[in-house]
Amino acid sequence: MIKIRQVDPAHKADILLPNEPFPPLGKMIPSYVDETWRYRFTYLEGAEVGEMCFPDEDYCYEAMQGHSVFLGAYASAYDGANGAEHCVGLAILQDDLFRYMYLYDLKVVKKYRRQGVASALMEQAAGICRERGYRGLYTRAQDNNLPACRFYLKAGFHIGGLDTNVYQGTKQEGKADILFYRDC
Repeated sequence: MIKIRQVDPAHKADILLPNEPFPPLGKMIPSYVDETWRYRFTYLEGAEVGEMCFPDEDYCYEAMQGHSVFLGAYASAYDGANGAEHCVGLAILQDDLFRYMYLYDLKVVKKYRRQGVASALMEQAAGICRERGYRGLYTRAQDNNLPACRFYLKAGFHIGGLDTNVYQGTKQEGKADILFYRDC
């Protein structure tokens, strides 16, 4: 059973949960027509799919805690660890100037993906947003991170913007960030 709770100082190392590879699968292509966001997907085939992995972050609990909420998803270990819990998912929320709290990071250990962990983290995040007086959450995902884009849509987010300039002049050139919003 997965338990979602705020990461406390005693478990601060959990915010360093490593990133794990995922299959990019394709690309989400949004368009804004007649003041309405629409989108379509293009899919990679066979060997084109491959794997992608973001670099690991070097988060500092103490430096971030004043403006961040760390949510951990914990599973009981049945691997000889005396039933101890271990972190299998992480969501980092950050205060923002506007009416939406920023979902700074969301990740789930590969073995626990597609089991409702990210959805459970989002439900807990929505509660925190309401408690803090925010209208909802917003985040961004690369257009070629199709699993993330599809997850956000399924989790009740909608497209609120597109940033086509963010990666210019970098190794990621040609990609774009899609901004997703969810009211809570």
